[in-house]
Amino acid sequence: MGSHRFNGRLVFFFILGLILNAGGNALTVALNLGSPVWTATCVNVARALHVSLGLIMVYWGAALIIATILITRKIQGWRTVKNVVFMVLFAALVNWLSKWFEQTPLMTLPIIVRVLLDFGGIGLIAAGVSLYQRVNWMLHPCDDLMQIVRFRFFGGSANRAMLAVYLPAVLITVLCVWDTHHLWAVNIGTIFALVFQGWLIGVADRRLFRQLKHRGFDD
Repeated sequence: MGSHRFNGRLVFFFILGLILNAGGNALTVALNLGSPVWTATCVNVARALHVSLGLIMVYWGAALIIATILITRKIQGWRTVKNVVFMVLFAALVNWLSKWFEQTPLMTLPIIVRVLLDFGGIGLIAAGVSLYQRVNWMLHPCDDLMQIVRFRFFGGSANRAMLAVYLPAVLITVLCVWDTHHLWAVNIGTIFALVFQGWLIGVADRRLFRQLKHRGFDD
């Protein structure tokens, strides 16, 4: 899927993808109308186990890295390091941007406007994922796993791969709800992400910066 050569143009696309993804996540967090599926699952697991969300997100990322190793049957130390670095950068950006959004008048807007903004946040996440997956230099463990599943098992279909990667998260959330009898961090935005995020990534692949092709994907 292209050369492993990395240059300034690809750096731009990577940084833009990271900012779009973090900004979209931060917007949905600030609006409080439902987190994306994996985030919502981490919240419910943290509540069920009575531990911090940050700790669960670290464990979750580690589990996804292990899943990637099992599927590819390769242990790639540098790839794992980059996954971890991405997680740290991403978490810091989401934390900062969500606090910034919370200082704006978002919550005073009419509910229909907030819902549309939440859907827009999911769209930003999809656009960001599309960009840095095509660059394929440094990925969040979830996006890394999704990309591998996408091309290894689903012929490049982002929608089917996203649904497949989301399925374990949904099942784990159901188990947590069965245990706690409560559901956290799930709202209309979560449902929208579950149904449309994979499709939106595919649309972004075709429509957003069309000259950027999937590269360096030989796993």
